[in-house]
Amino acid sequence: MTTVLLVRHGRTASNATGVLAGRSPGVGLDDTGVDQAMKAAERLAALRLEAIVSSPLERTRETAEAILAGQRRQGARGRSRPEIHLDERLIECDYGAWTGRELKDLARDPLWKVVQSHPSAVVFPEGESMSQMQARAVAAIRAWNARLGDRAVYAVVSHGDVIKAILADALGMHLDQFQRIQVDPASVSVISYTETRPFVVRSNDIGGDLSGLAPSSRRRRRSSDAPVGGGNGSR
Repeated sequence: MTTVLLVRHGRTASNATGVLAGRSPGVGLDDTGVDQAMKAAERLAALRLEAIVSSPLERTRETAEAILAGQRRQGARGRSRPEIHLDERLIECDYGAWTGRELKDLARDPLWKVVQSHPSAVVFPEGESMSQMQARAVAAIRAWNARLGDRAVYAVVSHGDVIKAILADALGMHLDQFQRIQVDPASVSVISYTETRPFVVRSNDIGGDLSGLAPSSRRRRRSSDAPVGGGNGSR
């Protein structure tokens, strides 16, 4: 069972002012975002991460660095720290001509309604399709799962729509339903991948204790079967 912690970057000034940053360069965390990233890092410090995989954009790298710093502090007590790996497949959706525009203006664009109701059909002008975004992001997760192994716990730092698309895939949801998923800044969503299916363990968690996600040598490998009746909560 490979456990992936999907971490959205902390807040940016673009988030705060309602601007679609997309892949614009130089969009870093604002003061609130820095605080959010540090708090997320404190939560993830309860786990020994095999790796931290990040989108290459500034705001995700800053969040990943905060997580690494938390792991480094734990490393002072005998834990080896992970490395940060930048993966282009986890970058923000290429919103093309929408990039840098205010959301309130984009909401008047006819394409906005399609984004809301039929995202699998959306191709952003001068950008990519939302289906392409999902395909590359899910492929990245599957590749890292295979690389790190079935006992690994690792973090992926990415963007709201990218994380929503990964969660939709894990839930067996069509991309057209992914707007039902909420992913807030610096939130942690958790997916455990087994041989036959993924289990979405948490979604949009902004304050819960993560220590229970650590694997134990005393635990048997998790079955790919879902317990009838809901089970007893053990992993």
